[in-house]
Amino acid sequence: MSLHRVAVIAPSPVSMFNLAIPELLFSKVEIDGGPGYEVVVCTPEPGPIATTGGLDLYVGRGLEAVEGADTVLVAGTGQRYVPDPRTVAAVRRAAAEGVRIASICSGAFVLAEAGLLDGRSATTYWELAEELRRRYPSLDLKGDVLYVQDGNVMTSSGYAAGIDLCLHIIRTDYGAAVANKVARQALVAPVRPGGQTQFTQTPLPAERGVVCADTRGWAMSNLDKPLTLTDLARHAGVSVRTLTRRFHAESGVSPLQWLLHQRIERAKELLETTTLAMDQVAEASGLGSADSLRGHLVRRTGLTPSAYRATFSRLAAAA
Repeated sequence: MSLHRVAVIAPSPVSMFNLAIPELLFSKVEIDGGPGYEVVVCTPEPGPIATTGGLDLYVGRGLEAVEGADTVLVAGTGQRYVPDPRTVAAVRRAAAEGVRIASICSGAFVLAEAGLLDGRSATTYWELAEELRRRYPSLDLKGDVLYVQDGNVMTSSGYAAGIDLCLHIIRTDYGAAVANKVARQALVAPVRPGGQTQFTQTPLPAERGVVCADTRGWAMSNLDKPLTLTDLARHAGVSVRTLTRRFHAESGVSPLQWLLHQRIERAKELLETTTLAMDQVAEASGLGSADSLRGHLVRRTGLTPSAYRATFSRLAAAA
């Protein structure tokens, strides 16, 4: 399997955290005993570039590194800045060649300046969201999500949302089991649900509290059981109404919406890592029947369970 090449463009000043995320996560992907990605960092003016932390960082590659990349990811600054015209031109050329384009934080301004977000859904760091909307009114701003994929273009919010974006990319390329393994190795939350390249979809909003954390953990350990709102409320020791209110405040979705997301993710992992029959996968993930599994998976990924397994299973390679 050939390496998937990721060109990470560093603006000046660059957020060192933004820049570290792709290398940290992509470098942990191992496929068939070898690396799954090659990550190359580049910048319009090779040499020392400023960082938002007040340090200088040496980047030795110029924008010629974008040529031949499978994915181009524009890192952010975490603050307002004017996109470098050379970076804008390089990103526009790559997109015209069908390369997947992504951004973290204020990197979305580069994509917007290149015209890649016209008529698309997009997001950026919440403090910059209104400015992005004002400067580029033709885009559809999603200001309350971690990341957005619209076609072959992806944008994420700031800081740790870049982790979710990179995990989503890994999952798209190599499946949920590989992405979740990387998440465990990096000691971060498992990959959140996202969409396929032909759809405009968003993941679960970021969790904003821990009051229901024990109940979420308990539910994850009991996905094979027919859990109800009453079961969840009983575990949390509150009424159904209180649970629903608290759960939505923390997770941004209802308890049953969250539960369905987790069931589908569990089913995807089982399809990738086991040879269980479809009705067994459905039962183990709490989706009930093979027909129910098929319906949910087709809506989420555009693939039937058997097609998903054929695409992402690592069992044959490991045999």
